[in-house]
Amino acid sequence: MRFLLDAEQRAFADSLDAMLTAADTPSVVREWSRGEHAGGRALWSRIAQAGVFALAVPEAYEGLGPRPVELAVAFVELGRHAVPGPLVETVTAAALLAGLPDPGAAKRLLPALATGEAMATLAWTAPYALDGDAATTHLALTPHGLYLSPGHGPVRPSLDPARRLTPLDPGGELLSPDPPTAQALAHARLTTAAQALGVGLALLDRTVAHVRRRTQFGVPIGSFQAVKHRLADAKVALEFARPLVLGAALTMDPADIAAAKVTACEAAYTTARTALQAHGAIGYTAEYDLSLWLTKARALRTAWGGPDACRAEVLGAARPGQDRVSGDRRW
Repeated sequence: MRFLLDAEQRAFADSLDAMLTAADTPSVVREWSRGEHAGGRALWSRIAQAGVFALAVPEAYEGLGPRPVELAVAFVELGRHAVPGPLVETVTAAALLAGLPDPGAAKRLLPALATGEAMATLAWTAPYALDGDAATTHLALTPHGLYLSPGHGPVRPSLDPARRLTPLDPGGELLSPDPPTAQALAHARLTTAAQALGVGLALLDRTVAHVRRRTQFGVPIGSFQAVKHRLADAKVALEFARPLVLGAALTMDPADIAAAKVTACEAAYTTARTALQAHGAIGYTAEYDLSLWLTKARALRTAWGGPDACRAEVLGAARPGQDRVSGDRRW
C-alpha cells in the first residue's frame, strides 16, 4: 500500500526543510552539546511558530491537534536535520497532559507548550530525563502517579552528546495518581520512529554525496559494486519504513506504531553502519558532521522501547486473547 502526502503536507515538509537548512543545525547541535542553549532555544521558537508542537495539543488548549500524520511529517524533517532538544518528550508530555481526567493541569501547561514558550521533558518510569537542564516543564511518571517535578540534578553523559540526561528531583505537585499512558507512549514511539527515519535519510544522502566525491584507484568509490549494494540495502530499508510510519500515524494502533518504530530505527541504524563503513575513520570523528547523525541513530534505536520491546508488542497483537507484552492469556 502506498501512502502519499497531499499538497499541503508536502508544502509543510518543504517549508520545515528550508527553514532548518538555513538554520545551520550542526553548529546548533554542537552548542547544545556543550550546554549552550541560546541557539537551540531560538530554533525551538521557529519550529513552534511553524506549528509543530501545536499539532500535538488539542484545540481546546490552544493547539491544532491532535494531528499525528502531520506530526510524523514534521519529525522526519527534524530528524533529517538532527535538531537537538526534548522534541519527542514535549509531544509526549502534551499527549499525557491532554488525557488527564482533571483538565486543570492541561489548561495551565499546554498552551505554553503549543506556542514554544515552554519546553517539556519527561522521566518515563526511569531515573533520567532528556535535556532537563534546558526544559522548563519537568514531568516524572512514577509508580505513584504523574508529578510536576520541582527541578533536576546534574547533567550525565550520554551516547549522543546532544541528548543530555538529567535526573529529576523527587516530589513536586501530583498531577494525577493514575495517568492514561497508552496514548502518550503511542505519540512517543511514533515521533521517535519518524525522527529516526529522517536521520536515516540524512545519513544516506550524505553518504551518497561522499562516495561520489571520494576516489580510489582513479575512480569514485561509489562505482564499486560492494558500495552500491550496501547503499541499495539502506535505501530499500528506509523506503520500506516510510509507509509503516505514515500508516501507523493514520491508525495510531499500538502494534502498528511498534512495528513502525522498530522498522524505522533498525533502518536508520543499518544506514548508520553503512555510512560509517563508506566514510572510513573520518566518519566517527566528533569534528565531522556525520557523527551528529551516527550517534543519534544509535540513541533513537533504544529510546521509548528497544527492538525487543517493540517486537513483543507486534507479536502480542498477532495473538488474539493474549496480553501484548507478557503473552498471558486474558479470560
